[in-house]
Amino acid sequence: MRQFFHIRMLCLLALAIAVQPLAAQTATNPRPFTIPAIHQWQGAVGKLTLTSESRVIYADARLRPAAEMLARDLSDGTLRLSVAEGCKASPSDILLVYKPQRRLGEEGYTIDIGKGIRIEATERGAIHAVQTLLQIAEGGESLAFPKGKITDRPDYPLRGLMMDCGRKYIPLDYLQRLVRTMAYYKMNTLCIHLNDNGFPAYFHENWDETYSAFRLESERFPGLTAEDGSYSKAAFRQFILDAAALGVEIIPEIDVPAHSLAFSHYRPSLGSQEFGMDHLELSNPEVIPFIDSVFAEYLEGPEPVFAGRRVHIGTDEYSNSRQETVEQFRALTDHLIHTVEGYGKQAALWGALTHAKGNTPVKVDDVLMFCWYNGYAEPDSMRSLGYQLVSIPDGMTYIVPAAGYYYDYLNIPHLYRHWTPAQIGNKRFAERDPQIEGGMFAVWNDIIGNGIAVADIHHRLFPALQVIAEKTWATDTLRTCDEWQRLAATLGEAPGLNDLGRYPVGTVLQAAVVAPASQRNIPCIGWPYRVSFDVEAGAEVRGTALFRDAESEFYLSDPVSGRLGFVRDGYLFTFRHALRQGAKEHIAIEGDNRETRLYIDGRLVETLGPDTRLYPKNKPFRLIRTLRFPLQRTDATLRSRVTNLQVESLRE
Repeated sequence: MRQFFHIRMLCLLALAIAVQPLAAQTATNPRPFTIPAIHQWQGAVGKLTLTSESRVIYADARLRPAAEMLARDLSDGTLRLSVAEGCKASPSDILLVYKPQRRLGEEGYTIDIGKGIRIEATERGAIHAVQTLLQIAEGGESLAFPKGKITDRPDYPLRGLMMDCGRKYIPLDYLQRLVRTMAYYKMNTLCIHLNDNGFPAYFHENWDETYSAFRLESERFPGLTAEDGSYSKAAFRQFILDAAALGVEIIPEIDVPAHSLAFSHYRPSLGSQEFGMDHLELSNPEVIPFIDSVFAEYLEGPEPVFAGRRVHIGTDEYSNSRQETVEQFRALTDHLIHTVEGYGKQAALWGALTHAKGNTPVKVDDVLMFCWYNGYAEPDSMRSLGYQLVSIPDGMTYIVPAAGYYYDYLNIPHLYRHWTPAQIGNKRFAERDPQIEGGMFAVWNDIIGNGIAVADIHHRLFPALQVIAEKTWATDTLRTCDEWQRLAATLGEAPGLNDLGRYPVGTVLQAAVVAPASQRNIPCIGWPYRVSFDVEAGAEVRGTALFRDAESEFYLSDPVSGRLGFVRDGYLFTFRHALRQGAKEHIAIEGDNRETRLYIDGRLVETLGPDTRLYPKNKPFRLIRTLRFPLQRTDATLRSRVTNLQVESLRE
């Protein structure tokens, strides 16, 4: 018996060994990792690999933009996919079919990967389907796709972020790249806060000195437009249209009657002596006609600047110290809602009607309320009134770079584990409540002149975008937070974009000699990094950049003092070290998201870290001196001999 048992076990073991490769070959594919997560996945066996014969075919002209995007962004250096119109596809083609699906909505889609790839969706759903395929390709084996069927749709219709461009000018070309990144992560709403002002505490308590800005070109009010950065009306309208083609809605915001110092700077009679000049004086009969004229400039005509379907009217943080003022505020809010609707737009506003509790009626139907703080707008009450709510709770989703309050970087693990749009402050609603439109996070650039650059903002924004995209599309978490964060780090900003300047750890670039006027295919290196080189100093003209890109410059001789230094976003920072003509030195610069360090011949010379300044009344102020290091080109005027360039990406 024992011998028989032994023989039987050997046979079973041999059978298991023989079957094991076959089992591996017939195992169904696991759900691919994407952000946001795919709702439904039916895994099949094997992979489909695109070839040089593969095409992207659209069966309906409405899907041509999605097909062209997929072909462009999926192609690599060895394979370029062609685009064709038709309905006949070979087993190696990708076919896009226009098919509205009531169950999945306008943004839903299906992808069947088997004998070819078949996408069924509307225009908006097809854009999302394209991003899913692009992310699978980025995180997998390039042009090899796991076979299976995807059925996907969002849990919430609004998924996005708010960018404060009023206190800090954010260039339009960056916003355009941000929109592409948002589309990659199926985010569909970007609110642009177009006017705001600093705090008088940082400007000697003087409203006349306090910074303010209105970012749009204005022909009706010459002199209103900010001089340190603005958007032309034509460019901003085109930006809205281009974003819409990617499935991203731009909601422009003109914030009144508070946060309105730009308007009272332009016309001082509009400001309130009682509440501060950043408040428009609501008892002044000039105020409403002025505000109406401002909105009208961007809403009038057959091709309005605000070309999207929604406009944000602000109504944030106005004083409620007197009931008469509260009633005036409510009347203005109602007036602006109707004004915007008169131009065929839906009105959005900041929740303030608990703070401004009164008797004057304010329109409710078809009005979108951004709920940011329950003390200003109690979400239960606002829901009972009938408002559509956007969850954007300040204590969870506000980034205020280097301010010392709210978040510098969002708490990603907490958001991933605990937050969905159903959470508004300390109030939790049922998931997918039809009156909760969706969720957002915000970037507020409160502290004027604190050295924060667009690169710093982007570094804070990107991980927030990933987690908010995840939790607004698919609220059920499928992975542990640690696993999700590890996999999230493998996905980039979007095909062809690398604003973070991220590269694999190790040497990214080497050059024996840096020639004047030379250009490199790496525009910059992001944090953390080390850039080192040998230099034999020549007689450099002040302002000579050894390296530069579109956003920043690294000087061998800065424009003011002739020392080593750099400039970005209008901020000039210099090290306490100048080159001496004829001297030879080994220079290294190390940078991360907090500081920039200079080494000479292996010795740390200076660290440019956060620099605390004090303003009147001992108001602390942190100056940020970081540098995402530019590498794109070298000035033709360079006179020094620079050799042994090495650019390294360091481990975080």
